[in-house]
Amino acid sequence: MNFEEQNQRLQEIIKKLEKNDTSIEEGTKLYEEGVKIAKDCYNILNTNKGKITILKQELDELDTSSNDEF
Repeated sequence: MNFEEQNQRLQEIIKKLEKNDTSIEEGTKLYEEGVKIAKDCYNILNTNKGKITILKQELDELDTSSNDEF
């Protein structure tokens, strides 16, 4: 699943858990699934944050080097 699909599934799990109409076993399984999805989403966000940071640094370096020419 991609980030958007995982986020959607996490929202579904939250809604089910907030209803308080699941058994303790089902609630536990949903909670475990939610924690796994949350970890996966966190990792995806962290990876993309790193990529964006690198791209920004590269852009800043280009901007700095082009200012040296003037």
